[in-house]
Amino acid sequence: MTTGTPATFGRTVTPDGPTRTLRMGTRHSALALAQSAAFADDLTGVTGARVDTVGITTEGDTNRAAITTMGSTGVFVQAVRAALLAGEIDFAVHSYKDLPTAVPEGLVVAAVPAREDPRDALVTFDGRPLHRLPSGARVGTGSPRRAGQLATLHPGIVVMPLRGNVDTRLGRVRDGDLDAVVLAAAGLSRLGRLGEAAELFATDRLVPAPAQGALAVECRADDTELALLLAALDDRPSRAAVAAERAVLAELEAGCSAPIGAHARHAGTPRRPVLDLCAVITSLDGTRRTFRRTTASLDPREAAAAGRDLARVLRKDHASDDARATPESANTDGTDRVRHYGGEDR
Repeated sequence: MTTGTPATFGRTVTPDGPTRTLRMGTRHSALALAQSAAFADDLTGVTGARVDTVGITTEGDTNRAAITTMGSTGVFVQAVRAALLAGEIDFAVHSYKDLPTAVPEGLVVAAVPAREDPRDALVTFDGRPLHRLPSGARVGTGSPRRAGQLATLHPGIVVMPLRGNVDTRLGRVRDGDLDAVVLAAAGLSRLGRLGEAAELFATDRLVPAPAQGALAVECRADDTELALLLAALDDRPSRAAVAAERAVLAELEAGCSAPIGAHARHAGTPRRPVLDLCAVITSLDGTRRTFRRTTASLDPREAAAAGRDLARVLRKDHASDDARATPESANTDGTDRVRHYGGEDR
């Protein structure tokens, strides 16, 4: 794991804010810096806190191997968490979907800010949506979750492995190396590039990664004063939705290596709000897709319990013969339409 020397970038401060300048750690990438800067601005606006940004290089940033071959989870957050535990930073802002499901001892997620767009976005050279791409079109993604679902939605495409930052991936479409790429709408939005998307997939059509579009703001568990300050930007509905989605992932991680998607959205009525929670497991080639949904409470603990229950149903059904029926759109000729890929990308 490579931490390097943290780089500090000054933030605008509020004169009457707290005397303590808070050091905010984040990955040293354009997207991570953009989303953490937005959080810092909001924190300053709401609390008057003064914030400096500390960019930290992680293993996931420097190692170009497939993420699933790196031998550990959390390759985009381990260095940031190490700096937090060592007292080199005061709090950290992560893309929530990068976090392992187990929170390390000594840290707490103090805030889950209001979530960005959780959908996946398709970017093509000429603005065509997925269904208009020709057979044999090369669609890039580094995500097994996206690869399996894309192969179900369009059996004729060839899913290609893809790593790199947003600019690198979009550049491969611009240069003609790929016909399309799929990446998180939230990342495009935070970089001001959502207008380049040719299609935004409905969350029950291409089910997002658990916690996609959400941020996790961590601090040390014993820093109760800071935790309370950060909680000023906590969004309870977003926290509940993420709790349900990540509970699906945590329950399935022990015995399921297939691509997993989970998404919870707010539903019900103003008097009786609920979460509409859906989850999916697919085969890598898209020939098998098991999709289930349920409702859950907006209480984070109850939402997590509903997520675990749904995951158990999903795992059982996916393993059964009845749940393995090949979709009408699936590939049945035995050709390989999904190349080797690395793990959930941005």
